[in-house]
Amino acid sequence: MFLKQKAQSVKLGETSRGGYAIARQMSDAEKDPEHDEALASICAKTRKSLIARLDNWEDQKTWDEFYQTYWKLIYAVAVKAGLRPDEAFDCVQETILSIAKQSKKKLYDPEQGSFKSWLMNMTRWRINDQFRKRKKDTAMNSGEWDDERKTAVIDRFEDPNGMQLDRVWDTEWRRNMADAALTRVKAQVSPKQYQIFDYYVLREWDATKVQKHLGVSMAQVYLAKHRVGSVLKKELEKLRQDGD
Repeated sequence: MFLKQKAQSVKLGETSRGGYAIARQMSDAEKDPEHDEALASICAKTRKSLIARLDNWEDQKTWDEFYQTYWKLIYAVAVKAGLRPDEAFDCVQETILSIAKQSKKKLYDPEQGSFKSWLMNMTRWRINDQFRKRKKDTAMNSGEWDDERKTAVIDRFEDPNGMQLDRVWDTEWRRNMADAALTRVKAQVSPKQYQIFDYYVLREWDATKVQKHLGVSMAQVYLAKHRVGSVLKKELEKLRQDGD
């Protein structure tokens, strides 16, 4: 099936503890509960609306899994391209709907390029659509807009002398794949083992500090590192199988 075949991943940077540099950065970024809660609420509404619009294309459960894996990636890139949060969520919906339509018509050809690049281009086009909609709405409301607004942020992405969308995409892709892998890991290990792994490997706490803070033995610290690390590597490999 299209969605299951196209799962992707990247290799995480090595560190002295078995290595999860990008995963560690992602974990450090999860520090704003209020923002995360608001984002999750909007995401749930967007997801519900999107699934309702899929008209039973293929398996909606599979599409839901696809959405859960990639929506943060599309949203993050859209925001960094200059879209407002509401526009970025519209971009997420329209990008995934476009993918659903192309999947139904079997328009994606792996021989023509990687899924990663294809998804980037699909996202780029939908970002452009949002900027065009914004310009149209602005023109209708005011009758004109200044020259500075005529050059959308996305235009500067495409300018070789400005920001490059592919660089932003690559960074967010790595972060998103780490996030997806860790989410899968959490469902397979005990909360205590994941907590130990988080402190010892992702946050790079000293083993003694982890032991005292969580009230566990040194053996438990090293065992969690090994077990959770093994599961994480397997999940990354599953995401990596199709490659770029």
